[in-house]
Amino acid sequence: MGPRARTLHLLFLLLRALTKPAELVENSDFHLAGDYLLGGLFSLHANAKSVSHLNYLQVPKCNEYDMKVLGYNLMQAMRFAVEEINNCSTLLPGVLLGYEMVDVCYLTNNIHPALYFLAQKDYFLPLLKDYSQYMPHVVAVIGPDNSESTITVSSLLSYFLIPQITYSAISDKLKDKRSFPAVLRTVPSANHHIEAMVQLMLHFRWNWIVVLVSNDSYGRENSHLLSQRVGSTGDICIAFQEILPRPEPGQAMGSEEQAQLDNILDKLWRSTARVVVVFSPELTLHNFFLEVLRRNITGVVWIASESWAIDPVLHKLTELRHTGTFLGVTTQRVFIPGFSEFRVRRAKPGHPMPNKSNLKATCNQDCDACLNMTESYSNVLMLSGERVVYSVYSAVYAVAHALHRFLRCSRGRCAKETVYPWQLLREIWHVNFTLLGNRLFFDQQGDMPLLLDIIQWQWDLSQNPFQSIASYSPIEKRLTYINDVSWDTPNNTIPLSTCSKSCQPGQMKKPVGLHPCCFECVDCQPGTYLNHTADEFNCLPCPGSMWSNKNDITCFKRRLVFLEWHEVPTIVVAMLAVLGFLSTLAILFIFWRHFQTPIVRSAGGPMCFLMLVTLLLVFGMMPVYVGAPTTFSCFCRQAFFTVCFSICLSCITVRSFQIVCVFKMARRLPRAYGFWMRYHGPYVFVVLVTAIKVTLVAGNMLATTINPTARTDPDDPNIMILSCHPNYRNGLLFNTSVNLLLSVLGFSFAYMGKELPTNYNEAKFITLCMTFSFTSTISLCTFMTVHDGVLVTIMDILVNVLNFLAISLGYFGPKCYMILFYPERNTSAYFNSMIQGYTMRKS
Repeated sequence: MGPRARTLHLLFLLLRALTKPAELVENSDFHLAGDYLLGGLFSLHANAKSVSHLNYLQVPKCNEYDMKVLGYNLMQAMRFAVEEINNCSTLLPGVLLGYEMVDVCYLTNNIHPALYFLAQKDYFLPLLKDYSQYMPHVVAVIGPDNSESTITVSSLLSYFLIPQITYSAISDKLKDKRSFPAVLRTVPSANHHIEAMVQLMLHFRWNWIVVLVSNDSYGRENSHLLSQRVGSTGDICIAFQEILPRPEPGQAMGSEEQAQLDNILDKLWRSTARVVVVFSPELTLHNFFLEVLRRNITGVVWIASESWAIDPVLHKLTELRHTGTFLGVTTQRVFIPGFSEFRVRRAKPGHPMPNKSNLKATCNQDCDACLNMTESYSNVLMLSGERVVYSVYSAVYAVAHALHRFLRCSRGRCAKETVYPWQLLREIWHVNFTLLGNRLFFDQQGDMPLLLDIIQWQWDLSQNPFQSIASYSPIEKRLTYINDVSWDTPNNTIPLSTCSKSCQPGQMKKPVGLHPCCFECVDCQPGTYLNHTADEFNCLPCPGSMWSNKNDITCFKRRLVFLEWHEVPTIVVAMLAVLGFLSTLAILFIFWRHFQTPIVRSAGGPMCFLMLVTLLLVFGMMPVYVGAPTTFSCFCRQAFFTVCFSICLSCITVRSFQIVCVFKMARRLPRAYGFWMRYHGPYVFVVLVTAIKVTLVAGNMLATTINPTARTDPDDPNIMILSCHPNYRNGLLFNTSVNLLLSVLGFSFAYMGKELPTNYNEAKFITLCMTFSFTSTISLCTFMTVHDGVLVTIMDILVNVLNFLAISLGYFGPKCYMILFYPERNTSAYFNSMIQGYTMRKS
């Protein structure tokens, strides 16, 4: 045997020497013999000054403040359930349940009953190595009603695996089945009670609360759970938390306790929090609420824990209706047929009456006094519905169903055999039955997931004093609202309990102080938005392609801006491009019809068609500048147009150079000129220049992407400029260097041939083209360094159209004019005469 068993044995022997347990059931109304005995632990008194004998207390008078009406009511519920089962022909047929009930006096009388239940019928607890075949006084225990007493009793009963089903102990410590393997309960755990409270406060948008707790494990544990729950999300803040003073039983409140209570009420009076959550047994609250009434504190929403949510004694203080609205969390309301009559049923005639002259007689033995007190609250108890009563009722039925299953009851009979507590415990874990419309079973933590009710106190005698306004499901963890709340406010408006007023949409919360519920409202700036579900304390930046205005809660897509067809600059440039295309097409046709004429041959011959076809392609491709940029359009802008322009410039440059060679260099450098003509120097030059230009363009495209990008308009953040990659401008500046060089060369050669014969003197036209090309390119580069956006696109397309139009009309236009209007000058004889005249002047 382990040291724990020896300790229990010695403790039992000590208490046995001090008490006479046999007197417990003699002359007691709360003992019933049967085949299987159940133990019942109930709180009928607040506390005991001393305990000299088991359950015999020195109580001179049973009044409403030292007797717990609800405790007596729960005790009667166990008696009712046992008698109902014994009278049932289908549940445990032929088997009688017995009971012995003990008053644990709330906290002070726990060890005595536990050891008494552990003992055998001879009140002896033997020392054994193995207790698996040991039969204690009872096979199961119902109760006690509070967590502290339940834990104390369980520390004794669990060693013997005696099933202990508590009906209102909600402590989360009892979930630990390694420490409490034999404890089950017919009430949801504290976590569910706290969750129901929090969801209630969130529903009414109360985020600034006061928490008052009793100075015991019940108050400390539940307040800790509440602090953890609200602290995990920051949706609710605790303005302050205080411990309620509790005077000794039968004594008035001392000066220190009164000062402590005054301090709490002073803080409550000054606080802006109007919601007060109270975790305390009802015994502590009578003096507290009397002081609240004396100070005339009003406009408060009181949220009661299950320990006092349906207490009829506190409810009898009808003046509490003027202090505010009372809400509470308690177990669901279930009507138990016949119990209201049983609760106030008098003892049957002929039953042996208790010895009322015995000084040791107590309220649970002097039944007439307790019964009279219960009768005075009968109407309240009946209207409020059987709430905790149903938990006691279902606990007894759970034991009965486990016995029914273990004894293999069927066809009106059950097996007669010994049932050891540990065997019964195993069966209780697996019970699953329906009782008064509710499916009852124990989950993995030993709890019955019964519904919780949110109730409101009513003082209209014609109504239920504890009206259900909502229901909480432990399985779904969700609060469902049933009825409206009658608020103690003008126009029945929902009371406010917030540290700070709610911010307007699009305003973030800037914390003030330590509590996240206390804050200032700050506007979200343009380009940011507030996502209430994600973060109420920071304005989030919009994605790059989106924007927001001040105080926006969402971002909108920026308006994409690019060169569009309906814009005036686009129309003007399009008209110029059409003009260039048609004029170039006409020039091509004229040159084709007069291909063998001296003017066409002097203009470059076949090279003219290379230039004219290039010009046609360029004018035809101008629409790539209009519309949303794509990879193809950016490629055309960055590569196609600049290469085409270089081809035209190289043709004009080499033509100017060739004319100068004929008249000035052929005579001085005949061998060089012969080499130039023999190896088709003009075409080699054009190909070489084009190759250099293609290499430069390809290198630039490899170095930078040609994909279009979107950039914010610096003047208007709502606008997103859609254009080719910004590096396109750098590439354009780099590529135009070749064009500038060709323009300078073409201008120089044209200037050198200004004295040539009129038919070959193209200095004026080439100078015009080259000068315009040079200045427009410089202007475009300068414009790109200053401006951005659509203006750059417009300027780019305009310069390109004008440059190509200058080549088309400036270079080929005069030649067409001569061909069409002066055909006599388009003859070989005329050209020869002009050359002879130039030669004679030079000689």
